[in-house]
Amino acid sequence: MSTAVPPTSSTPSEELLPGVVRVDRQAAAVPTASASASASASGEVLPTGEPRRRSTFRPDIEGLRGIAVLSVLAFHAAVPGPTGGYVGVDIFFVISGFLITGLLTGRPLGLRDFAARRARRILPAAATVLVATAAAGGALLDPLRGTDLARDLIAAAGQYANWRFVGQQTDYLAAERDPSPLQHFWSLGVENQFYLFWGVLLLGLARYPHGRRRSLAITLATLAVGGTSLVLCLRWTAASAPLAYFSTGSRLWEFAAGACAALLSSALATRTPGRAVTRALRPLGWAGLAAVLGSILLYDRTTPFPGAAALLPVLGTAAVLLAGPSDRLVGGLLATRPLRAAGRLSYAWYLWHWPVLIIAQARYGQLPWTVLLALTAASALPAWLTLRLVEQPLRYGSSPAPRRGLAVGASALVIPLIAALALGGGTVRALGGATNTRTAAPAGAVDGPTLLAPGTRVLGLTPSLARAREDFPPGKGCEIPLNADSSPRCLFGDENSPDRIVLLGDSHAGQWISAGLKMAEQRHWALEVLVKPGCPLATLTVRNDVLGRTYDECDRWRGNTLTRLTSGPKPRLVLMAGLNRYGGQEERTVGWTRTLDRLAALGAPLAYLGDTPMPGKDIPTCLAASDGRSDACFFPRDTAFEPDPMLDGGLAARYGVRTLDLGPLLCPGSGPSCPAVLEGVVLYRDTGHITDTLAQVLAPRLDKGLLGAP
Repeated sequence: MSTAVPPTSSTPSEELLPGVVRVDRQAAAVPTASASASASASGEVLPTGEPRRRSTFRPDIEGLRGIAVLSVLAFHAAVPGPTGGYVGVDIFFVISGFLITGLLTGRPLGLRDFAARRARRILPAAATVLVATAAAGGALLDPLRGTDLARDLIAAAGQYANWRFVGQQTDYLAAERDPSPLQHFWSLGVENQFYLFWGVLLLGLARYPHGRRRSLAITLATLAVGGTSLVLCLRWTAASAPLAYFSTGSRLWEFAAGACAALLSSALATRTPGRAVTRALRPLGWAGLAAVLGSILLYDRTTPFPGAAALLPVLGTAAVLLAGPSDRLVGGLLATRPLRAAGRLSYAWYLWHWPVLIIAQARYGQLPWTVLLALTAASALPAWLTLRLVEQPLRYGSSPAPRRGLAVGASALVIPLIAALALGGGTVRALGGATNTRTAAPAGAVDGPTLLAPGTRVLGLTPSLARAREDFPPGKGCEIPLNADSSPRCLFGDENSPDRIVLLGDSHAGQWISAGLKMAEQRHWALEVLVKPGCPLATLTVRNDVLGRTYDECDRWRGNTLTRLTSGPKPRLVLMAGLNRYGGQEERTVGWTRTLDRLAALGAPLAYLGDTPMPGKDIPTCLAASDGRSDACFFPRDTAFEPDPMLDGGLAARYGVRTLDLGPLLCPGSGPSCPAVLEGVVLYRDTGHITDTLAQVLAPRLDKGLLGAP
């Protein structure tokens, strides 16, 4: 993902998370998986790799974890072939459900003891990686990314990183940021939340007397939790890929699948299995392994995930866990030394590889897969050191008392929080201290080749780098959720006035709210905002990467909005704007023709704002890395613009649309590059949207160009 949801980020995903969605499976952006489960039925493995109880040791599980981690690592390194390697996270979740259920149902444990054991197993290695990432981020990342990293550190240490990334990747205004070096901690958050929930549930059910009633209660609870979670997973995958990918609710069914395998395995172990059962389990193991490997090789970033597609690797993993001991061939294949070695190292290797990849690319730009693979292999060294010097000593070398384990866990939570505060304080100082305050926009020119009005000068950058990313237009709520198909009442200015300007389009229309508001206020009109992110006003169907499917809600919203404009007073002006990159040039021409046919029937004046240049990179981050130099962060002119049928294809003249093209102003001259800063004004707040400061500066130019103000 960018690291995260199945790349559609967003990742994008997930690189993110490719794209993490925007949700990409890349680093979410990249779907990542935690490998914290141990390799024995009891969940305990000695530092040597041997089980405490040799009779319960499952070397095939250790090898299965090896397949899972290698698939995730290969996917994140963009190695050709395992395009569905993100399913490694699902394999880990099923294994964890299997092992933890076996642990909780197989021996008497108190909740305190269970929590202490989990804390010893998971938190020290995670804390080590968090502190190391904070140090590397402070030294190698620009201050803005360092600020983001400090917030991610707090979320990761607090075991709620998955919910932070749900919020980020479902927020359209924040979805274009680069993947976090800690985005892979989402899976660790999900796993620890599962441990807490499952420990309370099963240990509570342990109050039932041993026997059929207790087994029945546990089985029914597992099926109820798993079934409810699967329904949520299917629904959320269709409505919001980031929510489905990162949330605990849509992932619990995967742990429950492992739990069911553990319960069935335990039931079979209480009786001597007949030949028929043994014969049935053997092909089940082969079918399960084929399902796991098939999903790794056949899935890709376009596969809606998790959703129904996750059934294949999840049920396949459960089948292997259930059948493993019955088939020496499958068990022997999984128990080979290379796979077992990867399985033993999987947790630490998983934790280390992603920060290495992301920080390296933040420092040196996009790297080829061969370099990413080499970096992933190199991250095995700190992973091995963490295993030998941190995980094993703290897990086995000290008192087994629950109090000691909880103290280790508390320390592993507090130390990364201290590192996050130190990193955050350093980045604030690097950005100039308390500069994250809104300042008045400078006066803009009404026309001509200069951005600012004569005599206006800007000292430093405006908005400041500390604020540039958050320099949004007012009325953020006007940009409705992706799954909505109608806009709320969203009025600015004189709301009671029968005269209104209607701002119509996607988020590239929404970036002009402040300019439109100034135009309306000068005339005591209202400004009505009808915008939907990622939805072209031109009538053409598009795919949405965050949803991971055709954007049907966009088609419905467009139809509903155009119908809505026919009711009420006729607008004084319909101002159209939007991203000029949906589909090809011919598709855009046909789409605009269909939309303009309907808008022209209104009889209201129509105006069109040409799309602003597209930098294609996070401008505030780039400027922060360049010490705020206004001559830095130029981007190619030939990728900044696309042919626009409204400006270049004669459509505007045919339908009597007044147009204003700001491209020559924002990318002046005829050289090969466009600037990111013009006359001291930071032009962009992300990879493609202008700052609200720039919109206010341009308001007088829009007023004259579209309404003919003197």
